[in-house]
Amino acid sequence: MTNFLPLVEQFHSLQGEGYHAGKSAFFVRLAGCKVGCSWCDTKHSWDEKKYPSISIKKIIDKIKIARKEGASFCVITGGEPLQHNLDNFCKSIKQMTMGAKQNSMKIHIETSGVNSISGTYDWITLSPKRHSPPKNYFLRNSNEIKIIINEKEDIEFAIQIKKEISKQFRLSKIENSLTKEDKIYYLQPGWNNANGFSLAIDFVKNNPDWNLSLQTHKYLKIK
Repeated sequence: MTNFLPLVEQFHSLQGEGYHAGKSAFFVRLAGCKVGCSWCDTKHSWDEKKYPSISIKKIIDKIKIARKEGASFCVITGGEPLQHNLDNFCKSIKQMTMGAKQNSMKIHIETSGVNSISGTYDWITLSPKRHSPPKNYFLRNSNEIKIIINEKEDIEFAIQIKKEISKQFRLSKIENSLTKEDKIYYLQPGWNNANGFSLAIDFVKNNPDWNLSLQTHKYLKIK
């Protein structure tokens, strides 16, 4: 049972990306990532040895404060948060934020999908990477797919991912297992990447199943 997690930072802000962009959220950024994307904007979070292990109770104490101040959900991010077993963390969030007059805090996770699932979530954002493809669990069970676009090969990867998700859905019907079919698909241009912006915009204009996601928090200059 994991009672301590390597914490980079936690803060109350607005979700800047994807389906929930613009909503009040509390972010918990965990340290550690072996995926190693060259264009990553949180490379400082990769080495978990640089960060203190904090008790999940202390982390949740801050979540509870943020909820009172208006945060509508908690986003667990990284790094790659699923490098850690989050079963106890998620269970404790649900238990410790349940009140007599309100339901427990909703939990979102942002993951590349390379690790096995742990924890339970109200929303899963899958951001798969070309050099380290996600496990089938996330293709089947994610709520939204967000692919970062820097070059043409990323567009091709996005097309492949959507085809693979359709394949997984067909297989799940044969196996009588549960799969979320109604996923929301996003292309997100790499920050300050003119080529990525052009490619993503042109593709979305011509492919109505896809949406454009922007890092609105960076334009607003907030965390």
